[in-house]
Amino acid sequence: MSKRIYKIIFINQGKVYEIFAGRVYQADLYGFIAVEEIIFGERSSVVVDPGEERLKSEFGSVTQSYIPMHSVIRIDQVEKEGSAKITELGDKVAQFPTPLYTPGGKGGKE
Repeated sequence: MSKRIYKIIFINQGKVYEIFAGRVYQADLYGFIAVEEIIFGERSSVVVDPGEERLKSEFGSVTQSYIPMHSVIRIDQVEKEGSAKITELGDKVAQFPTPLYTPGGKGGKE
């Protein structure tokens, strides 16, 4: 049986992140998904992808990452990993308004 690979696309600081991971599940933290075993493509050529290098520096030593559910655009199970990347948000993708949950139901004020 082959190992499962997931492509997670989410919004972070006004940019669209696309990463690949071996495990994705609903976290114990309310409103977050947990991402583990982040996969980066091994390049045998001299060409360096700056987006993937930036992701490697940001997530390279991370063992588990928590991503807010309202930032997730899509999660796909794929046959093999692709190139992790960061792209501009663009006009066709919008982030849900925040906050997703407000204690007390009155914006946190009582």
